[in-house]
Amino acid sequence: MRVVAGEYGGRRLKALDGDNTRPTTDKVKESIFNMIGPYFDNGNVLDLYSGSGGLAIEAVSRGAGHAWCIEKNFSALKVIRENIAVTKEPEKFTVKKQDADRALDMFLEEGRSFDIVLLDPPYAQQKIEKQLSMMEANNLLREGSVVVCETDKSVELPEEIGSLYKARETVYGITQITIYRREESDA
Repeated sequence: MRVVAGEYGGRRLKALDGDNTRPTTDKVKESIFNMIGPYFDNGNVLDLYSGSGGLAIEAVSRGAGHAWCIEKNFSALKVIRENIAVTKEPEKFTVKKQDADRALDMFLEEGRSFDIVLLDPPYAQQKIEKQLSMMEANNLLREGSVVVCETDKSVELPEEIGSLYKARETVYGITQITIYRREESDA
């Protein structure tokens, strides 16, 4: 596993041992960022089920300003921190050991909002619709924000969730990538 492009391009990242996480392959990661970017001009990133931190690191490598990596697995947190160290810019990342729903509540209390949200929950524990509805209703998503959902290819996500609309859906083997965008107001 490596950083595909940007400032950290080519740097090797560690993956978590075992079956608890499924690191996004470099090919899928490159496709995701070609669909949503491929490069960014600052902005906040939320990687809600961070795993190895690879997607958040890729976003910052491509120009995002700061990434929040949320993960509840202790072993995964260790790998995320080791991978962030590879960037030599740890100040661009915030790592929290927390359940995804509690993290969303924390961001709501802080009044934080995001430009890019990366959702790659364990396939058996998906609450994507519920979490996106909560984020959208509580303004955790900025106007024009993009949400990347990585699921099993059998998962059917709705065309719209509030002001979020499904912009693209692509299948890679057993993995489905669904991209939502938040509409921008005319004001």
